[in-house]
Amino acid sequence: MKNQIDTLEKLYEAFDGLSVEGGWHRRTPSLWPEPRKTMHPFMWTYDSVKPILDAAGHLVSTEFAERRNLTMTNPMEGNIYSTVRTMVAAYQMIKPGETAASHRHTPNALRIILEGHGSYTTVEGTRVEMRPGDVLLTPSMMWHSHENVGDEDCYWVDILDVPLVHLLEPMFFERHPNRVEGEFVNAEESPIAFRWENTLKNLEAASESGNPMAEREVQLGNPAMLTIALFVQQFGAGFTSARKRTTANQIFTVLEGSGKTYVDDQVFEWKKGDVIAVPGWRVYKHEVSEPSYMVCATDAPVYAGLNLLREEIN
Repeated sequence: MKNQIDTLEKLYEAFDGLSVEGGWHRRTPSLWPEPRKTMHPFMWTYDSVKPILDAAGHLVSTEFAERRNLTMTNPMEGNIYSTVRTMVAAYQMIKPGETAASHRHTPNALRIILEGHGSYTTVEGTRVEMRPGDVLLTPSMMWHSHENVGDEDCYWVDILDVPLVHLLEPMFFERHPNRVEGEFVNAEESPIAFRWENTLKNLEAASESGNPMAEREVQLGNPAMLTIALFVQQFGAGFTSARKRTTANQIFTVLEGSGKTYVDDQVFEWKKGDVIAVPGWRVYKHEVSEPSYMVCATDAPVYAGLNLLREEIN
């Protein structure tokens, strides 16, 4: 064979059918000097999405769809699902009298409650109320369902690591054989529930110095889940953060207040309920108009575990 391959043209023809490629003439490079910024910075406004959720509440029953949610799909060309590279966010609502059936899956999930009282989530037999400002966890492969026994619609932001699981491929999903868990224990406090009143107390006790990105910051868990870390950030009126970029991806959910976030050459003016996607290696900073709170969900634990986490702050 080698005696017959005496030109580059014949050499390349010899590749045919063998699923090999010459590393010296790849069609596209496999290495580059710094991260390629393919995912776009973007903001979803709660005021725009809530009326659509309300309409879906009349048109889409929980029997028709297990979860009534609106996925925040990054506008990168070709993307059909992810919010950032490893995470997806969605707005979800549940109406009085409804139950979202129990299921479980390999992706980790969390929910940040925006509005409504009288709704509960049950995770592996522990039933906790969902109240505004609370952050609730659904770790991998735990049965979980939601129900609204009150008289108010309940709205929240879901964040999951589904895109990461898609990439790595160990996706498993099951519906509960009885639709909901038959036995549960009501709990005011639970490892899966970060209560807003406790978060506020922890923020009050936190130092104002040492963090150029927020006046005060507390981490929920250490981290909250293996693939997603959660930080609640507090800002005073007039606060301007440093400029930061990190290889990790971040999703910011506004709990209260208003301000602007600059990401590269884009400006996002936000208020309560808005969600901002800051993909990896994008320079960003916050300018805050009034006292504000945000939840930052980041995949930094994944990058740190692989020794791929880099950050620059100035």
